[in-house]
Parts: sequence; structure tokens; C-alpha cells
Amino acid sequence: MSGLQKQVSGNDSTTLMSRKSFCGSNSNMNQLFRPEFGSTQSLANHEKLWHLMQNYLPSDKKSIQEQIVNHVEFSLARTRFDFHQVHCYQAVSHSIRDRLIESFNDTQLYFHEQDCKRVYYLSIEFLIGRCLQNAVGNLGLQDSYTEAVKELGYKLEDLYNEEVDPALGNGGLGRLAACFLDSLATLNYPAFGYGIRYSYGIFKQLIQNGQQVEAPDYWLEKGNPWEIERLDVQYPVKFYGKVVKRHENGQEKSLWEAGETIVARAYDTPIPGYMTFNTIALRLWRSVPANEFDFTSFNEGDYFKSLEAREKAEYITSVLYPNDSSYAGKELRLKQEYLLVSATLQDILRRFKKVRRDWSTLPEKVAIQLNDTHPSLAIVELLRILIDQEGMTHANAWEIVSKTFGYTNHTVLPEALEKWGVDLLGSLLPRHLEIIYYVNLIFLNKVSAKFPGDAHKLSMLSLIEEGPIKKIRMANLSIIGSHMVNGVARIHSDLLKSDLFKDHYEMRPKKFINITNGVAPRRWLRSCNQELAKLYDEWLGTDEWVLNMDLLKNLEDKCEDQLALIQFMKVKRNNKLRLIKWVRQYCNVEVNADTLFDIQVKRIHEYKRQFMNILYVIYRYLLLKDTPTEGRRKFAPRTVFFGGKAAPGYLNAKRIIKLINSVAEVINHDLDTNHYLKVVFLPNYNVSSAEIIIPASDISQHISTAGTEASGTSNMKFVMNGGIILGTWDGANIEIAEEVGLDNIFIFGARVEEVGKLIDNMKNQDPFQYIQKPLWNVIQSIRSGIFGHDHHGLLDSITNRNDFYLVAHDFYHYAQAQIKIDQLYQDKISWAKKAFCNSIRSGKFSSDRTIHEYAQKIWNIKPIVVPQPTANKQDRFKIQK
Repeated sequence: MSGLQKQVSGNDSTTLMSRKSFCGSNSNMNQLFRPEFGSTQSLANHEKLWHLMQNYLPSDKKSIQEQIVNHVEFSLARTRFDFHQVHCYQAVSHSIRDRLIESFNDTQLYFHEQDCKRVYYLSIEFLIGRCLQNAVGNLGLQDSYTEAVKELGYKLEDLYNEEVDPALGNGGLGRLAACFLDSLATLNYPAFGYGIRYSYGIFKQLIQNGQQVEAPDYWLEKGNPWEIERLDVQYPVKFYGKVVKRHENGQEKSLWEAGETIVARAYDTPIPGYMTFNTIALRLWRSVPANEFDFTSFNEGDYFKSLEAREKAEYITSVLYPNDSSYAGKELRLKQEYLLVSATLQDILRRFKKVRRDWSTLPEKVAIQLNDTHPSLAIVELLRILIDQEGMTHANAWEIVSKTFGYTNHTVLPEALEKWGVDLLGSLLPRHLEIIYYVNLIFLNKVSAKFPGDAHKLSMLSLIEEGPIKKIRMANLSIIGSHMVNGVARIHSDLLKSDLFKDHYEMRPKKFINITNGVAPRRWLRSCNQELAKLYDEWLGTDEWVLNMDLLKNLEDKCEDQLALIQFMKVKRNNKLRLIKWVRQYCNVEVNADTLFDIQVKRIHEYKRQFMNILYVIYRYLLLKDTPTEGRRKFAPRTVFFGGKAAPGYLNAKRIIKLINSVAEVINHDLDTNHYLKVVFLPNYNVSSAEIIIPASDISQHISTAGTEASGTSNMKFVMNGGIILGTWDGANIEIAEEVGLDNIFIFGARVEEVGKLIDNMKNQDPFQYIQKPLWNVIQSIRSGIFGHDHHGLLDSITNRNDFYLVAHDFYHYAQAQIKIDQLYQDKISWAKKAFCNSIRSGKFSSDRTIHEYAQKIWNIKPIVVPQPTANKQDRFKIQK
């Protein structure tokens, strides 16, 4: 067993595969006793209850079928004559959830008995994806459930498609958080995820007349069989009001008298680890009214007013990222963020206070990680609780708080750093604004002591941004209030220290570290690319690579094995056929699997440069049209896929989508060239569609302007699945190139140290100087109306000396890289070798590695492995207190 596997288990090799050894049709599953915790007194008081709950649910085929049928009748109230596929999905999900609840309860009880330090991961987004397939795989029950469901008349893979993606996030931030929970559970770390239970996602993307149209994404329409509503876990959350000053024993005390109170109610989604009995949870908060119903108003005939408080409360968690262009929208977002941190801290401190201990030990038992700045008010809220409710001095409270929090930054763009108006925050959270000002005063005194007379430092490091509208800099608050600050790729972390947070770095250089992102190989290889996973199992003679991706490097000899490469590319072709079926269903476009699949799927944004991609597609189309038929063989037939959502208020991003669809309409219907080039826009990109799209890629594009992408994680997913990257020197692309080899990746464009000077030059040049002729030809073709007449505003973004993302500068180098891609794709074996090398050398980008680094460098936590069940009642593990 490798060193990493020992870390994963936290114990020994038997623990590592504990789930697998107990799953299947083994008759002993009917007599698996759960580990036993608690005092002798609790056993005596609840002897009957302990006896009835002493076994794990059996997992043989017959038992699984009985459990499913029981849920059909007793949970869903269906009959044998009214039982359809969706009901089978719901019943199967409930039966899996039953197993997860068993493990979750045992896990939480064991963590409590061990009194271990826990990490609490706070994120405004969690894009967890569909749960059924992931849970069945992590529990090692796929074969058992496949057989059990088949005899009931259904296919397990068809049931997967009945599940709706939980609309709890928008992009990489939420997907990263979900991968981290998977790794935390798999690696047996004591952890909890905290987020918001949005009723509606950001929106469901429709494409009408080539344009993005936003429709409500009510993902809870058919219920959610995975969540557990916790009516016993709810906390008051306060807003508005005033701060009253009192003097006690010669000291001033502050009392926040709130003007409005709502309640945050918990909903838990169990998160199973892979092949371990450890199961953690994602706890999501839903806002509900403190008083359900205004009966007086109802009796007076004012029916709308009687429900006003309820609607006002529930609206807080109704929509992910409400439009913040208005004051009301900004206030709603701030309410969401405060609800998350207020309820979460009450929950964390309730757990901490179960054992009598001094407050100074809080950092020894609690680590709180802020996933970007959205939960940063947690720093101020914990200070408020310790000072106002627990009676601590500011100095003692700050000592505890600053040792408890860690902050992960996810941007290098100054305009993306979150700020809240002082007036807004003071109105909604008056006591918190007072505390922020006091924290700022103390901190700036320290700055003055270290950098006397440096007014610039004071200005940059202050929590308050001066101006016509004073604002609170939430990133500065997150840095000051955390003991560690990390970037998410090496180049990103370097830019934080040298540019974005240069002054903070000079103030506390040891606080800043790098932890490169990663993705969960369970979902992003083993689950979404099962055929490739089975091939790796076969070649390695084990599936332990799922827990130690570096084991795939043992397949290096296959790089020179043509038969192995042919097998690898056969898997790729099957994945392309699966995507073709999806495209036919949702896009009504026919695609050829023998073409090169060129894919760019991510949030639509100018810095991600989907615009440059579609400009090149037009350039390629014009070249094809100008090339005689016999000369077109040098062009590898290509299908270019785009996917991603534009923020509703982001005009240029929506214009990019419109241009892509307008170009597709022309190119796909050109019978002269459409067997050489097609364009497809993949609507409503989400986790479940990504699981089909990513394994099918030949080339994936990650072409952000150097220094604008913090890391990216989709690049890691594509590489794991044997896709070759076309990318810039940005984010994690640099580290991917180091791992897979520069000759196995296509890198182009300006480097980060060149960008500033190039932008300055662009501002001082005529567009004819910085836009070369090939790109001008493309621009002129768009202006001519070939692709419609709605694109002039988009073209202005690069032709009026405001090409801040260097589309024009990098276009030539981008086109040159495309020529190399065409040439390589003609040599199928050489292409296969590079694609294969990408996959087997991607081990660094497992989120397991990432989480181990967080655990060691920031959280100081260790794996806590729940004891295994036993077939012998007398061998049950006991802890006596």
C-alpha cells in the first residue's frame, strides 16, 4: 500500500476498502453489527432501541428489492399498478439515503466521542450534481443495485437520468466546493459543509432565435429524496434595528436590538466517502418566518398582509445570486450572506459547547474555511458573539477569531473583489458595522507602527474604501481575520503576493500560501467515464488508483503500445457517440464522431475569450471557402462545441452567445463545407451534461488572458479524461503542462508579465496597427452581415482601443496553434499517445491531494476513521466514557 493510501485510510489497508469488503450478495450482510458508542448508562436507558438499531441494512439483492418496494408503497404511496420510472428513481434514492443516514449518524457520533477537531467549509455555492450515481458508486453497490433494479423492470442508468441537478451554484466555485466535500468524506476527515438551500437556481438557459433566454430553474419541483429536513435544527437570524449602549462594572456593553427576525432551517444532504463508512453532510439553510401567520390581519380581512412576513422571509433563500443592480437586490444578497454565517456559527458553537471547555480552545476544535469572500461576515459575527454575548474583551476575542478562520481567494481581477456599501451594511447589520470600524482602527494602528508615514499602505490596507460611496472591502476583512490565505494555483498565488494583495503580503508574508485546486476522480473519471475506468482497472489489476491517482503513472509503458492506444481511443469514440446522442436530442444537430471534437464549456465571460474562439471559427470557415476542394485535406474535420451561461445583466457575454449561434446557423447549413466544420452551442450547461461532454473531448480550450483565471478546474477534468488542452499561460494550465509534458499540450499567447505593457501599447495605437489582416478580414465579414446584423457592439470591444483581454494580440498565435492541432490529428497514433499521457499523468489534480494540503497547512486536522461493522455481536467496537 502506498503512502498516500495510508493517509487516505488514516488506519490500515483493511479500512481503506472497508465498504467493498462488505458489499454484494454476501449473506453475512444480514448480520453486520454497527459500531457501538456511548456510555454504559445510555445503553441501559435505551437497551431496546440499541438492540433494534444494532444492524446495518443488508445489501443483498432480495433485501434491496424489499427496501425499494417498501419505499414505493410507504414513502411514495404508490401501488404496484401505478409504479413508473420516476417512482422507481425516488424509491431507489430513498433506499440509498437510508444507508447514508446510518453511516452519517455513526460518523457524527464517533466524531463527538473522539472530541476531534472539525473543519467547517462555508460556501455560497455547492454544485453537487446528481446524487444517485455518485452515492451508489461510492458505497460500492452499483452491481447489487443494477441487478436488483433490473428484476423490477428498470435499468439503473435510466434512473440516473430521472434526477434533476440541484441548482445550488453557478460555476467553478460551487463545483470545487462539491469536490472538496467528496474528498473530505473519502479521506475520513471530520468535516461539515454549509451553504444555502436555494429554491431556484440562477436560471435555466434557453436558446431562442440564437439568444440566451433565462427561465426559472425550480429544481425542487418533484421533491428532493436526498435531503433531510431538520425541524430540530433551526436558528433565529436578525436584521436591522439599533445598537444600545449600556455600562456594566465600569465597562461599555453593546446590545443589538434587531428590527426583524427570521428563522434559518437546516436541510442535510449526506455525502458518502468512497469505500469508507465515513459519511459527512452538506447542511443547507432555508429561510422561514419566525411567525408563520398573522392571524389578526387575516381576521381583519387583510389576507395579503397576513402572509406578508412569510413571503418576505422565504424570499431570502429563493434565488441564487439575485440581480444586485438595485438597492433592494444588493440588500437581498447581503441578507443571504449573513443568514449563511449567522445560522452556521450558531450551529458550530452549539456543537462546540456540548463539552464544557474554555473559549480559548475554540481554534483547537474548530477550523472554518471561507470559500471566497461571500461568507466573510462570519469573522465579524463570531467577534460579536464572543464580545457581546460571551463577555470577552476585543483583544481576547480577536485572538480566537484570527486563529479559527482560513480564507481561499478565487480571483485576480480587482473589480471582482466583493464590497458592500457602508450605508447598506449599517442599515442591515448596525452592530457589525461598529465592529468592522473598530477592527479597522486597531489594524491600521499596527500598519502605522510597521510602516510609519506610509499613507498609501494605510489606504490600501484599510477595510474602508473611501469615495463618494464608502464601501467595506470584504477581501481585506477576510485576509485580516484569517490566519492563512491561499490562492488556488501557483501563478494565482504569486499574483496575490506581487499585485492584488501586495501590501497585505508585505504586512504578513507568512500568511500567504498556495494550494492548487483539484477535482474528485470518483465523479470526474470513475463515474462519468466508466469504460475508461474499467480499462485502467484491468491494466493495473486494481482499482486503488481511484484513491491514489499517481498509480496511473505505472501505465507509462502503454504510451508505446499501439494496441493499448487503440483500446484507449475506442473508449474515446464511444464517449463521442454518447455525446452525439445528447446533441441530437437537445440541439437537433447531426455530428460526425470521426471529426475532431473541439470543446469550450464554461461561464461566458470576456476574459475567458469564447469571443476569440468563435472569431477563429469564422476565420477557419473563410479559409475553407477560399481553399479548393482538393486542398482542404490539410484541415482536420472539426466540430466546435460551446457551452456556458452568461450572467443576465452581462450584455457582451450575451452578445457572444448570439454570435456563436448566428455563426452556427450559417456554417452548419453550408453544404460545401459542413463536413469539414460544424458549430454547436450546448444549452443549459450543468454538472450532469458536463459528465457527458468532458469524456468526449479531443481538444478542450482554456484560453483566458494570462493573469485573469485564478486556476480553473474544467481543465483538470478534461485532462483526466484524455482530452488535450489548447490553452494560455494562465491558471492551472501552467502546472498541467509541467505534469503532462509541454509536448503533450498546446500553449500559446502572451505571458502574464507581458500583459500590462501590451495593453498600454494597444491603447496608444490605431486599431489597424494592433489588429492584423487575418483578424480584420474576420471582423469585416461579420460587419458585412453574413452572420446577421446584431454584432457591432461586440466588435467594438476590440476595435476601439479597448481590447483589454488581448484578443487581437493573441489571435495570430492562437491560429498557429490550431495549425499544429490539425497536423497532429492526422496522425492518429501520435494523437492517441498524447491524449493517453494527459490522462495517466493527471494525478496531481485530484482533490484528494488538495484536501490533504488544506488539512496539513491550514486546518491542522487528522483523519478520524469510523470503526468497521462486524459479523460478531461480541466484537462490536465500544468506547466507554
